[in-house]
Amino acid sequence: MQQHHLGILIGGSSHVGKSTLAKSLAVSLGRELISTDKLGRHPGRPWPTLRPQVAEYYSRLSDDTVHWFLKVHHENMWPYICQIIENQRRLLKPFILEGSALRPEYMTTLDPNLVRAVFLYAEDDFLRARMMEEAGYKDATQSAALVIEKFVERSIRDKREMLEAARDAKLQCVDVAYSEALEALAKELAAAYSVVNE
Repeated sequence: MQQHHLGILIGGSSHVGKSTLAKSLAVSLGRELISTDKLGRHPGRPWPTLRPQVAEYYSRLSDDTVHWFLKVHHENMWPYICQIIENQRRLLKPFILEGSALRPEYMTTLDPNLVRAVFLYAEDDFLRARMMEEAGYKDATQSAALVIEKFVERSIRDKREMLEAARDAKLQCVDVAYSEALEALAKELAAAYSVVNE
């Protein structure tokens, strides 16, 4: 069935494939792609290069504080994200917005007739293995490995919290550990929003 949401929002924690899905859809649907990663500064992932300030951030702060800072960062970004969505609405420009700052509790405050929200996730072991491999964990120095571990655990903790919120809000949740589920979502969205069918 043809859908007419102006925006497609793709949320999820780090390393679940939000950017990959968003880029693919932006190309196939001819929509503007906006990433929350480019909207605000945060220490982020400690690879491929471990910058001194990032190492200090993850090594000096407690797990609770690191997670709290991430949530505050997302909270501070939300008004700006809403402004971007409103600008797209005023200009009637179809868009795809992706990023971990699209927390379920925020996405559900938006007009469901204006945007369609999906949430990507993976179980802990899958996500941990994916991040450790990309980070080059097995070849990392001891100090770098500790920072990587801290980032990974923060991401998994955040994923658990957001997944619970997404399920409570009845958002469409897709487990990216199953490639067929992600492919089915991509096909569903491409078919539902294809300009050819309008």
